Amino acid sequence: MRGGRAPYGTTGALGRRQALRLAGAGLVAAGLPARAARAAGGQDPQPRRGGHLNFAGLAASTADTLDPARFALATDYIRGHMFYDGLVMLDAEMMPHPALAERIESDDLQTWHITLRRDVTFHDGAALNAADVVYSLARHKDPATGSQQRVIAQEMADIKAVGPLEVRVTLHGPNADFPSMLGIVSFSIVRDGTTDFSRANGTGPFICTEFTPGVRTSGRRNPDFWRGPAPWLDSVDMIGISDDMSRHNALLSNDVDIIASVNPRLVRLLRARGFGVMESPVGTYTDLAIRLDEGPGRSQDFVTGMKYLFNREQVRDSVFLGFARLGNDQPIPPEHRYFAADLPQRPFDPDRARFYLKRSGMMEAGVPLVCSPAALASVDIAVVLQYAAQQAGMSLPIRRMPADGYWTEYWMKTPMGFGNTNPRPSLDMTFALNFASGAPWNESHWRDPRFDQLLLAARSQRDEGARRQIYHDMQVMIHDGAGICLPAFTTSLDAFSPRVRGLAPSQAGQLMGYDFLSHVWLADAPGGAA
Repeated sequence: MRGGRAPYGTTGALGRRQALRLAGAGLVAAGLPARAARAAGGQDPQPRRGGHLNFAGLAASTADTLDPARFALATDYIRGHMFYDGLVMLDAEMMPHPALAERIESDDLQTWHITLRRDVTFHDGAALNAADVVYSLARHKDPATGSQQRVIAQEMADIKAVGPLEVRVTLHGPNADFPSMLGIVSFSIVRDGTTDFSRANGTGPFICTEFTPGVRTSGRRNPDFWRGPAPWLDSVDMIGISDDMSRHNALLSNDVDIIASVNPRLVRLLRARGFGVMESPVGTYTDLAIRLDEGPGRSQDFVTGMKYLFNREQVRDSVFLGFARLGNDQPIPPEHRYFAADLPQRPFDPDRARFYLKRSGMMEAGVPLVCSPAALASVDIAVVLQYAAQQAGMSLPIRRMPADGYWTEYWMKTPMGFGNTNPRPSLDMTFALNFASGAPWNESHWRDPRFDQLLLAARSQRDEGARRQIYHDMQVMIHDGAGICLPAFTTSLDAFSPRVRGLAPSQAGQLMGYDFLSHVWLADAPGGAA
């Protein structure tokens, strides 16, 4: 294919990626369920049709939405995967595969040609066409939409239908990771002209039967789902239970079949009672961000001292009870294919921390740590850090803020505060959204022109080895220069009834990248093996 149009994701390993494109249609039906049965400890390798499943997520509020552009929380993402599909889906290792797009191709990584699948229909019976895709992508760029992904969508300079099932997207510049971007559930496809999202009208595995924000979301199996024979369930109810004990008790009493966000302290109890707990090595992390443009962070010595003050092993073992992997002040988890494994692990060293903190002149300043329950485990991490500071002879007062309003009133606005970041579909998005000089969520306000240049270079680089080296160098730069202290990557914990089969760990996010309802089945389903 030299000189021809490169299939999506091509970065030098053309044959392997091309094979993935051809095999993508069978991914859900043939690949995941067999592996999932082993992961969940089930005895039924063959899915069974039928039954009703009750699921409890972590949160529910009147802000719940069926508008993909406005999805902001894990429960939104799960709801999105119930009712909608995107052009691309991400597998357990966050690699892109075809979904509503049969092919995505580019000659120059800047102009992308999308060919849609035939015979895909929305829940109202209308056939999927190019106009639906153009509308769905373009609405993210309109400020009136209120899209959570507007910053990312601005990368698309032009979106145009060039045939009934063909769309051409031109970016402002080359980006080899554009297909991965389309794997974000917010970029799900809706019907052309849709403005009423009181009910979902997608192409997804379930048809919406009830949606009451803050109360319940219900769906029944879509018999015309293009990715059949899934889903296996007849129907699903989803509720939110924010109180930890209430959510766990709902599972223990068999009122629900699956719960998200298990408290690590309750894992042993759940397993002793016969319930399964799935551990997924997601790239979610809670970090301490030190602003480099104001306060003590203007001293590099202070930032360096704080990084040596983190007892990462204690955070992993005491805060997360071992359900985490050590962090190293860079945002790529150790299981990721681009992880810089040769980057030396920064140790906990109170003596070295004392040396740098004294040299910064901030030992007696009493700089407060701003934390909140809104940032996962940040209150407990702050306590660990405060104790370590005492060992170094420094006072670190803790300011605990309420969850309500934390992200708008305190995050990125204090000299030193905690944040929480979910995994991104690609390293390009991780770097562009959180570490580039103009990044909207650049927590430490770090700026390095060379880093920005490397980001652009990686986007236009087709050679896999060259991109790997660029991403390696960018991780080193963040580790050495950015004002983030990242002690650990959390392991997502989700619990399920013994009757549930089909769950499998995923790097793409909790509960199989939020798409578990397309995969699970019930061992006692009345319909028998499918």
